[in-house]
Amino acid sequence: MSEEHGMIEPFVPRQVKDGNISYGLSSYGYDIRVASEFKVFTNVHNVIVDPKNFDDRSFVDVNETECIIPPNSFALARTEEYFRIPSNVLVVCVGKSTYARCGIIVNVTPLEPTWCGYLTLEISNTTPLPAKIYGGEGIAQLLFFEGDQEPSVTYADRQGKYQGQVGVTLPKI
Repeated sequence: MSEEHGMIEPFVPRQVKDGNISYGLSSYGYDIRVASEFKVFTNVHNVIVDPKNFDDRSFVDVNETECIIPPNSFALARTEEYFRIPSNVLVVCVGKSTYARCGIIVNVTPLEPTWCGYLTLEISNTTPLPAKIYGGEGIAQLLFFEGDQEPSVTYADRQGKYQGQVGVTLPKI
């Protein structure tokens, strides 16, 4: 289905390990990679995190293959893959157990029918220790649910605010 609809680019038709945190096609899902583009939250400027008035001084940009998330902190990132979700498919993104066992949580989020773009990932370090994230390697798994019929209104129909995002996308109202 993915190759037929161009749902995932680039698409890796097998699970890749080779000393990496795995990515690519898995038994019933697809393991996505995190790109080497991170926004790590910091308290340097003592700003308030407000989803209605987001201050970009809340984070520092890290464009490296390895990113350290401070203890009890948070980062935004994006996938290496670009997605085009068909109108009869809903996708749910869940964290990989390799990171979860280290206290690294990737927020559960949906990819709605007809949404397209690079997925912005929300990564939490729940530990009292610094945590390392590896760009270009697996970070989360996508689970695909095909509906019997298309929804009456799709994400594209309602002009969703995160449609077509290309980089790490900050909160929008």
